[in-house]
Amino acid sequence: MKEASVSLTIYFDGQFYVGLFERFEVNELCVCRYVFGFEPKDYDIYELILRKYNELKFSLTVVIARKPIKRKNPKALQRKIKKTVVEFKVGTKSQQAIKKQMEERKIVRKAKSKACREQERDADFLRRQKKKKEKRKGH
Repeated sequence: MKEASVSLTIYFDGQFYVGLFERFEVNELCVCRYVFGFEPKDYDIYELILRKYNELKFSLTVVIARKPIKRKNPKALQRKIKKTVVEFKVGTKSQQAIKKQMEERKIVRKAKSKACREQERDADFLRRQKKKKEKRKGH
């Protein structure tokens, strides 16, 4: 019996969302790149797999030395997925733009509050100095 498997990886290449199909058969690998354009929904991916998979143009086969698949702990796998999602900041462009805007506002707000604190500190210092001078004036 032939061992075969297909995997689909979806990533954002800076301009479009791209799906990378990898088809493994025994010691051979074929790949196909499919450009979604917009962020694909689950039903878009499902339709691609069901209706358009046979139309995909896979590359020529490449012989590879493939290690047997090792089953991983599902919780460890979830942690790894969560870490990569946080690292790559998955989301739509609008969500990323909003996040960036919030971070910029946070930086501006911190700088403004720091300047205000320093100004209050200087005013307190001058007030104390003035009080000290008036206390010494009478002697």
